[in-house]
Amino acid sequence: MSEPTILERIQKDLAAAMKERDADTTSTLRMLKAALMEAKTRKAKDEAMGADEEIAVLRRYVKQRRETLESLKGKGDAALEAREEREITVTERYLPAAMGDDELASLVEQAIAKTGAAGPKDMGRVIGAVMAQVKGRADGNAVSRIVKAKLAPPA
Repeated sequence: MSEPTILERIQKDLAAAMKERDADTTSTLRMLKAALMEAKTRKAKDEAMGADEEIAVLRRYVKQRRETLESLKGKGDAALEAREEREITVTERYLPAAMGDDELASLVEQAIAKTGAAGPKDMGRVIGAVMAQVKGRADGNAVSRIVKAKLAPPA
């Protein structure tokens, strides 16, 4: 038997959360399921959605939640901030383990050597090469930060 898709895992966990009357988890899982179903319907009817595409949908969801969380900071609404943080935590259960900075820095160095990047003007090529390799296991901001540091002119 093949490993269940992220959508199948979410549906199973949604049923369990509903039985446990866990309103926060139920709400988040319903939103994730809806986002995945919407992405699936945008594809051709006979074309299945792959794991990479499911991961991309969830990464976008986490990114949106983090942006919302940042906009809430300093506005004094701790309840909304806590809800956003819970949604991020629940969503991250379905994502592959994130790469550490050391592993990411190694990939960046390889990409710099492979692309022949020489300075900040080559950042886009390096970031593109690294993002193609990490396949959802690293945040674009982290990749950008490391690439920027590696390509910065010496002080």
